[in-house]
Amino acid sequence: MKTAITPTRAEDFSQWYQNLIVAADLAESAPVRGCMTIKPYGWAIWELMRDEMDKRIKENGVQNANFPLLIPIDYFNREAEHVAGFAKEAAVVTHYRLKKIDGKLQPDPDAELTEPYVIRPTSETIIGEAMSRWVKSYRDLPMKLNQWVNVMRWEMRPRMFLRTSEFNWQEGHNVFATHDEANADARKMHKMYGEYMRNVLSIPCIMGEKTPEERFAGADHTYTVEQIMQDGKALQAGTSHDLGQHFAKSFGIQFLGTSGKLEHAWTTSWGTSTRMMGGLFMTHSDDDGLVLPPAVAPYQVVIIPITRDETADDLNAYGHALATRLRGAGVRVLVDDSDMRSPDKMWKWIKRGVPLRVEVGSREMETDAITVTRRDIGKDSKKTISSAEFVAHVNDMLRQVQYDMLAAAQKRNESMIHNVNDLAELDAALESGKIGFFRIKYDLTTNDKFDAMMEKYKISRRCLDDNDPSYVFVAKSY
Repeated sequence: MKTAITPTRAEDFSQWYQNLIVAADLAESAPVRGCMTIKPYGWAIWELMRDEMDKRIKENGVQNANFPLLIPIDYFNREAEHVAGFAKEAAVVTHYRLKKIDGKLQPDPDAELTEPYVIRPTSETIIGEAMSRWVKSYRDLPMKLNQWVNVMRWEMRPRMFLRTSEFNWQEGHNVFATHDEANADARKMHKMYGEYMRNVLSIPCIMGEKTPEERFAGADHTYTVEQIMQDGKALQAGTSHDLGQHFAKSFGIQFLGTSGKLEHAWTTSWGTSTRMMGGLFMTHSDDDGLVLPPAVAPYQVVIIPITRDETADDLNAYGHALATRLRGAGVRVLVDDSDMRSPDKMWKWIKRGVPLRVEVGSREMETDAITVTRRDIGKDSKKTISSAEFVAHVNDMLRQVQYDMLAAAQKRNESMIHNVNDLAELDAALESGKIGFFRIKYDLTTNDKFDAMMEKYKISRRCLDDNDPSYVFVAKSY
């Protein structure tokens, strides 16, 4: 059977993913090594994802702000444990001027900075410094801040949306008077991420705490949201960190407590990024292209007039009148009245993953009807109904698509989570090519034998099982 994306997922999942990005017109590689240009359709998806996330962030009492892109290198030196996690990925600005030398613009040797700046890989340090000035009293707490920005981490093996040198994200940074408050908030934001993935992206997640070996540098606790891709690999989609007092002590974040004594605060940080887009695309898409949940689809409905020259004007007008009614119902809709062949229009929007595809031809126009097909389940869903019925029930249909996509992903995930009793059983499963997440006693993974298996199979500890932290999930990952 011919498919729009070749090779198929079964033939070469990695190449399928790269070709999917191109076919859906989402992004392209940029002239800058390891970076990507997100094209308008891809950016429209990100905007919807961002706006839905931003609502949830603000509902948790967080305010948005914006901090500098360049961070003095001295700030990183104040938090040695933290910087160790980013040192190999840091991009550094060393000069402040260009000069033409031998006919080419180059950094001016006489314009070297006294102190280099690190291009923001994450902002705990510079936000911590600001908080040390903004927090004076217990009355200033809790302070909850977030920023939507781009960051730079020099990536050696880039892959669009999953790992790029520059990417977009939100990073939240909160400060509290007590450790109990900080830890509770880190867990709260972690759960918020899980709810967002399920209800907005239709992606079920494995939620849990990172093991000590895998936690964020400088954190006391790291809570992660892990997704299972169709090829069985793990994707870390969001993290929330209880930073204890490490950053508060490094940057002097202190407050006058109710006792009248000066105390160090307790801080958290939490973030998600455009990596979520890669997870979204890999979780739901098929060999014909993108499949988008309605919540983040730039167009929830596309109307395709099936025209001949003598009917084109009337059918296009019929399509636009229908679109006006759908917009009145709060639906994001596009009428494709371009002069492309009708089959080409259909394939274009199939590849772009529009949840509901509506065809209107002369027969539909004569009976005031439409023919609708769901992208997630394809031709088996195709049916013709009156335009009035469609407008009345379109939001119910979209909600059903959203729900069914989550259910389908959940069913697939369940088939890829395996309980193993010991390292020998884990080794046999991996050797046989079994894919997915493997649940095993955590204390069995803290020895040299497991370390050797990590090297052999390229696996890692993803997170402890939230329901029983004596177990850990192990998987290959992106």
